[in-house]
Amino acid sequence: MSIFTPTNQIRLTNVAIVRMKKAGKRFEIACYKNKVMSWRSGAEKDLDEVLQTHTVFTNVSKGQVAKKDDCIAAFQTDDLTEICKQILVKGELQVSDKERHAQLEQMFRDIATIVVEKCVNPETKRPYTVNLIERAMKDIHYSVKVNRSTKQQALEVIRLLKDSMKIERAQMRLRLRLPVKDGKRLKEKLKPLIKVMESEEFAEDLDIVCLIDPGCFREIDELIRGETKGKASLEVLSLKEVEEGDEKLE
Repeated sequence: MSIFTPTNQIRLTNVAIVRMKKAGKRFEIACYKNKVMSWRSGAEKDLDEVLQTHTVFTNVSKGQVAKKDDCIAAFQTDDLTEICKQILVKGELQVSDKERHAQLEQMFRDIATIVVEKCVNPETKRPYTVNLIERAMKDIHYSVKVNRSTKQQALEVIRLLKDSMKIERAQMRLRLRLPVKDGKRLKEKLKPLIKVMESEEFAEDLDIVCLIDPGCFREIDELIRGETKGKASLEVLSLKEVEEGDEKLE
C-alpha cells in the first residue's frame, strides 16, 4: 500500500491508519503497522516509532491534509503532535478482518502469558501453562478489548478465573535490611503488607526475608525509603513462589 501527499509527494508505506470523528469531521493519522497497540499498551514510548508523519489528514489514502481551522475547532489546539496523540489513544485502528483476527489472537495469548507470569496454583505453588490459562479464558468466554492494555486485562482475567479455578497472584520473596533503631517500628507498619515472614535476624541491621503479593511491592519500597531516609535496602530474591525443579502444570 503506497500513499502520496499532494504537496511534497512523501511516500508512506506499511501504513496503519487510525481514524477519529470529532466535531462532525473525520481525522486520520498514518502509523507504522504493529506499533499502535504497542503505544496503547505502554510498550512503545517513542512517538516517532509509531507515527509515520506528524500530520493530521482527513484521508490518509488520498493524501488529504486536515485544515488548521478544523483541527482547532475539534481539538482546541493547532499542535499537530498533541492532536496525533489524542487520535492515537482514542481513535479507531483501521484493519482488515484478517488483521483484526490475528491481532485479537495475539492479544489473547499475551494476556494468558501475563497471567501465567503473575500467578500460581496456591495449593501446589506451581505455575499453570499458557495453554491451560487460554482454555480457562475460553471457558469463561473472555473477550479481548483492543483499546485496553494486555496487563490491565490480565489483572481482570485473574479476578474472573478465581471463580472457576484455584489461582492466586504469585508472591515475591524480598530481603529487607532495616536500621536497628527503626526496625521494630517499621516491622509493625510492614506487617499488614507481608504475607509470610520467613526469617528475621538482628545483627548490625534487622534482616527480614518475607513473601509479599506483587501489588504491595511499591508501597513497601516507598515506606522503608521514606521512614529511614534511604538508609534501608530492599532486594527482590525471586519473583515467584515456585518450587525449584517442578514442571508447569497442565
